[in-house]
Amino acid sequence: MSERVNVKVLLLFGDQAEVVADVPAGERAEPVRYPAAEIAAAVGLGVKELPGRTLSAEVGADDRLSGWRLA
Repeated sequence: MSERVNVKVLLLFGDQAEVVADVPAGERAEPVRYPAAEIAAAVGLGVKELPGRTLSAEVGADDRLSGWRLA
């Protein structure tokens, strides 16, 4: 069974979105990059609207995120 977590999109880096867990800055791991267009399409936003947004995502067995939704 997968777990759903809240994440925050920090910024765009080329065609990638930098995503971190939505927890206090001192508790965050390093940002992970995901294709920005994939996230934007899943949540119904433009790519440029992603930075600063809080989303939820499913954590897969390999710790990769998918199933993006607006939080």
